[in-house]
This record gives sequence, C-alpha cells and structure tokens, in this order.
Amino acid sequence: MLGLSRLFPKFTINFISLRKTSYAISLVMITCSLTFALFTNFNYGIDFKGGTLVELRFSEPVDIATVRAKVGQLSKGASLQNFGQHNDILAKLSDVFENSSERQIFMDKIIQDLPGNPSIRRVESIGPKVSAEAVLNAGFATLMALLFMLLYVWVRFEWHYGLCAIIALVHDSVCVFGLYSIFGMELNFTSIVAILITIGYSINDTVVIYDRLRDHAHLDIPLKKMINTAINDSLSRTLLTSLSTMISLFALFFFGGPIISTYSLPILVGVVVGTYSSIFIAAPLLFSFNAQIYRPIKPDVTNLPKELEV
Repeated sequence: MLGLSRLFPKFTINFISLRKTSYAISLVMITCSLTFALFTNFNYGIDFKGGTLVELRFSEPVDIATVRAKVGQLSKGASLQNFGQHNDILAKLSDVFENSSERQIFMDKIIQDLPGNPSIRRVESIGPKVSAEAVLNAGFATLMALLFMLLYVWVRFEWHYGLCAIIALVHDSVCVFGLYSIFGMELNFTSIVAILITIGYSINDTVVIYDRLRDHAHLDIPLKKMINTAINDSLSRTLLTSLSTMISLFALFFFGGPIISTYSLPILVGVVVGTYSSIFIAAPLLFSFNAQIYRPIKPDVTNLPKELEV
C-alpha cells in the first residue's frame, strides 16, 4: 500500500471550496432516499414480515416461470428466484405454519404439483411476532452503532468531531437504506449487516483524516488550509483502501451468485458513499461549523536559562 501511494501525485485539492457542491449532492441523495422510503413499499424479506423460505432442487433445469405459476396457485404472493445451480430454486412464501405437520402437508402438495421431482433441501419459517421483534432489534442495533461511534470519536478527539462524524454516518446509512426502496431490493437481516459494515468502514476513513488533522494542529495556519492539507495528505491512502475493497466486492457481485450478489451490492455502494462522505462531508463540516481545533500551546523560548541557550 505504501509503495502504491508513492505513485500518486501530491494532491492540492481545495475541498473546502467544494463543500457547498458536495452538500448539495448529499442533500439530493438523502432527499431521493427518504422520498422513496416514505412513498414506496419496501420489499421486506421473511426476516421482517414473516413467512416461509423453501429451497428446492430439481433433477434437471426447469423453467422458473412454470414453477412460479404452480407455486402461486398454492401460496399467494410467492416469489421465486434461481439459487446456486440452474436446477435450484429459492421460494419465499407468505404462509406461516402453526406446526410441523401442517408445513409437511403443504410441502407435499408443492412436490406433487411441480414437474421434475424436486427435493426440498431447506425450509425456514418465521412467524409475525418474531419478524416484528426483528425489525425493532435491527433498528436498535443501528442506533446503538451510531451512538457508540459518537462516543468513540468524542473521547478520542472532541465533541464537535463526533458530531460531524455522526452526520456523515447518518448520511451514509440513509443512502444505503434508500438503495432498497429505490430499486426494490429485498430488505432483510443482511441489509442491516450491510448498513453496519458501511458505518464501520466510513468511520475508519473519517478517523484517519481526523488524526491527520490533529497532527497538523501545531502548525500556525488557518483552519481552512489545515483541513485541506489533512484531507489531501490522507487521500492516496483513502483511495487505495477503498479501491482494494471494491475489487473484492466486485468479484463477489459478478461471480458470487444471486444471493451473494444481492448482499455485496449494498456494501459496494456503502464503500463508495462512505469514502465520499469522509472526504467531502465529515471534515468540511468542521469548517462549516467553525469548530475550534485544539492547538498545543507553544513554549515560550524568549527567556531561556543560559545553560539551554545555543
């Protein structure tokens, strides 16, 4: 990483002068995310709305449209997708069964009506009560993550650093959350994991910039130049770290199969948004809020003892 960073030129970008443009871009992203979240229905997975997940394996590849029509006659609102190999299908049903015997009877009907003699590899059922608790727990986990991030940055730096970092993290969380409402992606437990990963990744980049800013606090330069210098000095490290992470996520997205791809895409978007917010939001907000950066007191060297004079 250090060797590659030497290939980058010395950056002298004036990020503070770009702050109004970056704030406008962020405002548009947040507005779109919240608008879609408020006026469209989320595609909740069975983790959050309850239902039954059935993994079917056929002896040979089958037409998923035919299977969808057959399963739809037995369960309203069923959704199907290819899973793993071409002869594997994942069915998500809205039905919740009171006991194992009712579930077995329903599974037997599905097997009888479907062509290709499918075998049931996995069945998972989640009731409405459990799914309601899952929604509350997911929201609580996200809020607690943001709270502890605020406390961490507050203790390590100062309170206004923590405030600016949390604004950037909320920005990242809303943008990733909006991805599920805008594109109709399934919202489930892995979605919360993706948001939490985004929060952790973003705060890491932000802390690196804040550390560099604190290193420059002893310099007798204006706040604007100090923040620009801190961002530019850490820019090559930030870009290389994000790029290496994105390469791995691209590999998972293109070659990981439908389930892994659905999981890796929000994290990929989160890495991009988190890198953007660390550079263009978290640090420039310190300037916008006119934050008082602690500067170490310089010792008075005008009246040194004779033995210390050079």
